[in-house]
Amino acid sequence: MSTRHFLRDDDLTPAEQAELLDLASSLKQLPYSRRPLAGPQSVAMIFDKPTLRTQVSFGAGIAELGGNPMLVEGRLAGIGVRESVEDVARVLGRQVSAIVWRTFHQSDLDTMAAHADVPVVNALTDDFHPCQLIADLLTVREHRGALAGLTVAFVGDAACNMGNSWLLAGATAGMHVRVSAPEGYLPEQAMVERASEIGATTGGSAAVVLEPEKAVAGADVVVTDTWISMGKEAEEAARTQVFARWSLTPELLALAAPDAIVLHCLPAYRGKEIAAEVIDGPQSVVWDEAENRRHAQKAVLAFLLENSR
Repeated sequence: MSTRHFLRDDDLTPAEQAELLDLASSLKQLPYSRRPLAGPQSVAMIFDKPTLRTQVSFGAGIAELGGNPMLVEGRLAGIGVRESVEDVARVLGRQVSAIVWRTFHQSDLDTMAAHADVPVVNALTDDFHPCQLIADLLTVREHRGALAGLTVAFVGDAACNMGNSWLLAGATAGMHVRVSAPEGYLPEQAMVERASEIGATTGGSAAVVLEPEKAVAGADVVVTDTWISMGKEAEEAARTQVFARWSLTPELLALAAPDAIVLHCLPAYRGKEIAAEVIDGPQSVVWDEAENRRHAQKAVLAFLLENSR
């Protein structure tokens, strides 16, 4: 059996995604029912970007799976500078049972997976945020039931990891994904085409809808994210002006289905990409979503470990 990794959302088939979501739901109800890391076995956690939810949810989740969350200081290790990614992968692969890496370049993560003979998990790159999407889909399923056939609108900066991941994961779940952003901030066409290809097999779909009002109209789920992703801080003033129409205000949310739910992966900037009345309002399930990172990531690790032996 070959080593399984979770590097991007379409690493999972539709059946595997559904299995993983079922496992996450089970682990949420029975947190200590699966102990694939008993020993304890160690999992390396590497964070090259700022983190709160990712670090605490993986740390707590690894411990609940019976393991030892080993924090590897990326700056001290000098991955890709002091030592090549290949060499770091070879070293870590002999010390730990899995590697969780939150970093910049997807290509570095792919290289780590190619040279570490243990599961590698994408805890966020510039291109994808697949663990967040498992948590998001778990949250939607808890509040809206079956995922297939639901319409989700992603509004804001769609040329980012969350936009890409919603396209791929949403289509895998059989959802109808609409992304809306200003010109110049849309996902690459290849990503939309890949999501459409997946959707053709699941009954889902992927579409770019330039007008935020049309994207949100009748949607069951409305998602946004910060306009100022990590590394884009110098563009804050310009982006705030460009994205103003895509702010998730009560007026925009009113165009969605009456029972629509609101997601935001956090951190959130009230009064910018989302209004305080929305994120703190009755349709927001953001705090459930944040908690579900732990349950989702436990399921990811258990699935990878149990399918790599």
